[in-house]
Amino acid sequence: MIRREIIDLIVDTARIDEVVGDFVSIKKRGGNFIGLCPFHNEKTPSFNVNAARNIYKCFGCGKGGDVVSFVMEHEQASYPEALRYLAGKYNIVIEEDDKSPERTAEDQLRESLFSVTSFAQKFFTEQLHETDEGKSIGLSYFREREISDHSVAKFQLGYSPEGWSNLTDAAITSGYKKEFLEKTGVTIFKNEKQYDRFRGRVMFPIHSVSGKVIGFGARTLRADPKIPKYLNSPESEIYHKSKVLYGIFFAKKTIVQKDECYLVEGYTDVISLHQSGIENVVASSGTALTSDQIRLISRYTKNVTVLFDGDPAGIKASFRGIDLILEQGLNVKIIAFEEGVDPDSYAREHSNQEVQDFLQKKAVNFIKFKTSLLLEDVKNDPIGKTRLIREIMRTIALIPDNIARSTYVKECSTLLEIEEPILIQELNKIIRSKFKRDDLRIPAEQIPEDLLVSHKAEAVDEDYVYSHEKNIIRLLLNYGGIEIELPNKIEETDEHLVREVRSVIVYELVKDKIFMGDPIFRKIFEEAEKGIQSGTKYNVNDFIRHEDQEIRNITTELLSTQYNLSDNWRHKGIVVSIEKDVLPESVISSIITLKMSSVEKMITENREKIKSSEESQLEYLISTHQDLEKIKAELASERGIVILK
Repeated sequence: MIRREIIDLIVDTARIDEVVGDFVSIKKRGGNFIGLCPFHNEKTPSFNVNAARNIYKCFGCGKGGDVVSFVMEHEQASYPEALRYLAGKYNIVIEEDDKSPERTAEDQLRESLFSVTSFAQKFFTEQLHETDEGKSIGLSYFREREISDHSVAKFQLGYSPEGWSNLTDAAITSGYKKEFLEKTGVTIFKNEKQYDRFRGRVMFPIHSVSGKVIGFGARTLRADPKIPKYLNSPESEIYHKSKVLYGIFFAKKTIVQKDECYLVEGYTDVISLHQSGIENVVASSGTALTSDQIRLISRYTKNVTVLFDGDPAGIKASFRGIDLILEQGLNVKIIAFEEGVDPDSYAREHSNQEVQDFLQKKAVNFIKFKTSLLLEDVKNDPIGKTRLIREIMRTIALIPDNIARSTYVKECSTLLEIEEPILIQELNKIIRSKFKRDDLRIPAEQIPEDLLVSHKAEAVDEDYVYSHEKNIIRLLLNYGGIEIELPNKIEETDEHLVREVRSVIVYELVKDKIFMGDPIFRKIFEEAEKGIQSGTKYNVNDFIRHEDQEIRNITTELLSTQYNLSDNWRHKGIVVSIEKDVLPESVISSIITLKMSSVEKMITENREKIKSSEESQLEYLISTHQDLEKIKAELASERGIVILK
């Protein structure tokens, strides 16, 4: 674990404009820098870098954070990996806390296995390019499949020769231990004999998210039915087939930029689509899709498009995997090729533009695709159609988002020619049944109604206090430690009180028992209150680097501004007021506005109670209403007061 003081040193040393500048072309504008966002496609720059506060914010896609989160987002790195990257850039030596002997041994084992797989990859690549066998068999195969030399190098493709132990002998000669050769699966040891697992096969290295070789997929070129066509590395401490997607290292950046991931079946599907300019593509490598693989995709996007070979039976067999994607809350589209065609062959037979146009035009949402496909089977069979309806509703019930479920029900109503309320009734029955199975303590009739789909269009009431709470928190974050002058209402004197902005905000709201309705705003407010009570000096970095991701995100948003004041105005002698110049008025006005919003909400709630109250409570509720109206009037009069001259 990296020591806290080293983390602070890294974050304090790293300059966000320098770090971002390594990846993005940014230009200085006012006090900030601006450029095209690296996280989504845009023509007009909306990516803002605030060097003074060491944060970034895109006003197009909404992404933002500090220098560490930028590296994490851009490079799809973990927190420790991002810190190590920055430490390397600024020549900071990382010292880690003492690890347990078990953890040290585990790390050493993983590094040894990574070392072996890296050696094996280099060996296979060398055999492909520098031996007659590799050139005549391996390289010829890749060229026959129209895989370019650039792609061979990019994906680090190779060839494992026919000999029994070529790789093993080379590795042992180079000092690699047999136990690590066996653990990675590149060598099989049996009856005191040793031989290479992947003899006579073309090699597809499988990379981790960070780009390390963790295993191999190997294809035989023999036409022997007794030999498996594809062979994968066995499970190891660094390779877990169910958690890996082929091509994720090469695709992750484009997946984030495009906000979409294409999912195919095989290695050559991925490579051929890359050659067609489609780089946001990964493969399940011929295995049934798993929840871990779906969660890996969801780190980069919520939109998945599955590409199917033109085989209806194979498509139906894959429905369970797609149900898993829906269950994880991802949006799924389907592209089905004609029978006998797969992504690899289509990409090789068409131009780049034709491939891109095909993927764009042929994608349909999964519910529509599944419904249309199954309808062909049942045709005019009423019993079959009943089974189909239940099957489709079971799939829709997996979707966690209620609005998405409602949308799909409406679409299925049209496709199936069934009235929407009937589908809703069946869907809710499935949801209730599932809910009861998942939690036997709760009777089905007590399921919260917001889990069910309603055929009534219900308006969603927005909390109108939210915007005023947000403004108060914005002032607190931006100016919390700045002292402002306020009129002394306690003593009759012309002298003003001097208080920090955070103290004024906290005191005024706590005094009148005004609580933040939004949970994130409430957390920030409580942190500020604790800081005042403990006498801690205000530091906005405590929120920028907060352990709570939601606090970090909202802090970055509220500290960022999309527009910068040009110095040209001042050069022309034009004085433009900025918020800091009128900060006391802004703080007090915002506090009064929030109080008024809260009181108005209380008045509305009290009115509803009056309508349904019993006679014994009526007098109290009317008295409460009068008190609230009085407070509202007092606040309204205060809002017009000019506090400072």
